[in-house]
Amino acid sequence: MSSQVEIILLGTGGGRFATITQKRRTAGIRIIGNGLNMHLDPGPGALVYSVSEGFDPQKLNAVFVSHSHPDHYVDAEVLIEAMTRGMTRKRGVLAASRSVLSGNDVCESSISKYHQQMPEERIEAMPNMKFKVGNFNVLVTEARHTDPDTVGFRFETLESGDFAYTSDTEYFEGIGKYYEGVRLLILCVMRPAGKPWKGHMTTNDAIKIIEETHPEQAVLTHFGMQMIFKGPAREAKLIEEKTGIPTIAAVDGMLIAFGETINGQRKARRTQQDLNKFF
Repeated sequence: MSSQVEIILLGTGGGRFATITQKRRTAGIRIIGNGLNMHLDPGPGALVYSVSEGFDPQKLNAVFVSHSHPDHYVDAEVLIEAMTRGMTRKRGVLAASRSVLSGNDVCESSISKYHQQMPEERIEAMPNMKFKVGNFNVLVTEARHTDPDTVGFRFETLESGDFAYTSDTEYFEGIGKYYEGVRLLILCVMRPAGKPWKGHMTTNDAIKIIEETHPEQAVLTHFGMQMIFKGPAREAKLIEEKTGIPTIAAVDGMLIAFGETINGQRKARRTQQDLNKFF
């Protein structure tokens, strides 16, 4: 089993209009390695782009959903069906926010009780809790978003240190403590500098978080239409100039190899023969 983790940005779009137009895909993130084959925030297109990029959804052993908004959960049920071999085997892990599993005053639950009963383990993810999946220790991080139960995730690997995903959040005092010491920080940066929107992150917010946490590498994703029109690569360059931290704007299909070094490649298509090395 390889100690390297592959993080595939199957989709880098977010928000209503990016979802509707598919100017950027909303397919979420696949994470493979160290006993884990996981789909994180499987929005619209997660199934289709998993298949088209060569990632068999039946190989999944975990589905994570950070909150109950369509650009993060729409394909979760069908990926659970794939993970459980057409709902014939109780298999895998579902880790999701309270809103996704049970609903709250703002959002209805977004995964049916029928689908929730089929994974071998069901985890209601709440800030500061820890659990293990594959060979990863997972810390659930706090987020502040229009779904009040939104969470992020920090993944501790056995050999290569930590990487983390903020999900949708606005900046708040104390957010940095969740990500101190991570080598790779993946930030959902919906809007460019100077275009704030409650519950979401702008380039300015990303700068503050990166300055507080000092990751080895920062990756921007989950772009709304204003960010797409402004140019995510330009915003990434601004962040790098302000913080001194290497920062890249993800593109659809990008693979990040996380190990002794952190390397991004533009395209990530893999055959099943490639993926079998992890299992």
